[in-house]
Order: sequence, then C-alpha cells, then structure tokens
Amino acid sequence: MKVIKKIGLVLLAIIAIALILALFIKKDYMVSREVVINKPKQDVFNYIKFLKNQDKYSKWATMDADMIKTYSGTDGTVGFVSAWDSKKDSVGKGEQTIKKITEGESVDYLLHFIKPYNDVADATMATTAIAPNQTKVAWAIKGKMPYPMNLMQLFMNMDKMIGGDLAIGLANLKSILEK
Repeated sequence: MKVIKKIGLVLLAIIAIALILALFIKKDYMVSREVVINKPKQDVFNYIKFLKNQDKYSKWATMDADMIKTYSGTDGTVGFVSAWDSKKDSVGKGEQTIKKITEGESVDYLLHFIKPYNDVADATMATTAIAPNQTKVAWAIKGKMPYPMNLMQLFMNMDKMIGGDLAIGLANLKSILEK
C-alpha cells in the first residue's frame, strides 16, 4: 500500500509541475513562408484569391485522393467556404472561410478544424510587387494553443510541422503560375 501511495504522489507531483510549467509557455504560434513568383502582382493575386485554386497547389489538398470537398458561396468573395472531410486523421475534417479580401494585396481566411480535434486558426496569403513581373507571396498561419495544451509546444515545433507544407504549397503555386 505504501508503494502505491508513493507512486500516486510522484504522479501527482509530475502533473502539478507540468501544469505549472504550462503557465509560462507561450500559447500563440505563427508560421509563415514566402516565395517569389515571376508574374505581375495582379495576376498572382487574381489566382490566389480563389480558394478553389488551393486544391491545385496546397499540399494538404493532395493528402487524400478520396477526400470529400464541398463549397458554398461565391469563390473569391468574403464568406466563401471550402470544406473537406477525410477518413485519414492526418487530413481530418474542417473548413476554410474567406474572412477578408484587400483587393490586390491579401486574402484572410478562418480555418476551422473539426476532426480529429476542434480548433481554429487564421491564415493569410499576401502579395507584394518586387518588380513589374515579380511578386512575393507570403503564406502565414497563426493560432493559439489553450492552456494546458500549450505544454505540447515543448515537444512539437509548429514551424517545422506546418512550415514545410506551406513551402511545398508555395513551390507548387510558383510552378503553376510560371508555366
């Protein structure tokens, strides 16, 4: 009985330390990547503002060939929703909604993940002219991990987890637009 009590106290102490540690770990994360595309800014913007086009360049859109995609609203306008549903946990179920469009500059999205976990994040794609025929595209995702889930940031690097997928998507976008 004394051994079980000691084990219980040790486990309780470990949990208490973890919960206290989580109080001091950041809850916010932001991941972004950029690419330069050899096309005029307006041409690039006119392509990225349509959410359905992400199906052609986003790595996440290609992770499950059997994923069910549905759309509602008018693509390229505020309120348009692109939803997905996959049996694969790595893809899950969720939706992306266009929140704001700053014409010729940026498109802001709300990402709502439903399965395998319920969470929200914000995403932005922004264009900046570098030269008449060169455009920098920045793709960023930011979100929050609530307490005590923020403790997971000690073990997983959001930049490494998401950043590579953003970079692949941007490389695909560059390839499509420079054809």
